[in-house]
Amino acid sequence: MPPPTFPVGPYAPERPVSPARRAELIDEVAAAPGVFADSVRALTDAQLDAPYVNWSARQIVHHVADSHTNCLTRFKWALTEDHPTIKAYDETAWADLPDARADVALGLALLSAVHAKWDALLRRMGDADFARTFHHPETNEDLRLDEVLPLYAWHARHHSGQIAWLRQHHGW
Repeated sequence: MPPPTFPVGPYAPERPVSPARRAELIDEVAAAPGVFADSVRALTDAQLDAPYVNWSARQIVHHVADSHTNCLTRFKWALTEDHPTIKAYDETAWADLPDARADVALGLALLSAVHAKWDALLRRMGDADFARTFHHPETNEDLRLDEVLPLYAWHARHHSGQIAWLRQHHGW
């Protein structure tokens, strides 16, 4: 049985995002590092290197840490600049770099630190802050921060779901 493309379902944009929903999403973002730590707990190196389509569980953890580091930076650009154009990056190429095959503890530590900083920022943002925007050059979209937040909450669920699928499929 091949792995599902979207183990937690495809992303469905949330617009508008109410303050109550934002609070739920912020809680989800804050909890994500623990979810990932639990998802890889007690896995051997061989299990961490088992593929889920193109990436291993280890690469998935490192990818989420890299992706969410970029997202935190994008939030900061949008909060400090007037409608900045963000820097896109080749996530597939990043996942092929040697650090994406390093000890998974490094990815978990980065994810934990990034999410702690991001959480501290998100919980102090007001409605006007969440209405700030950035331009994404790959998609040619102008995105509000309150539209980006649910995407990254889903992104964490999506990738932790991939690791959960690996565990279930292999009986780990």
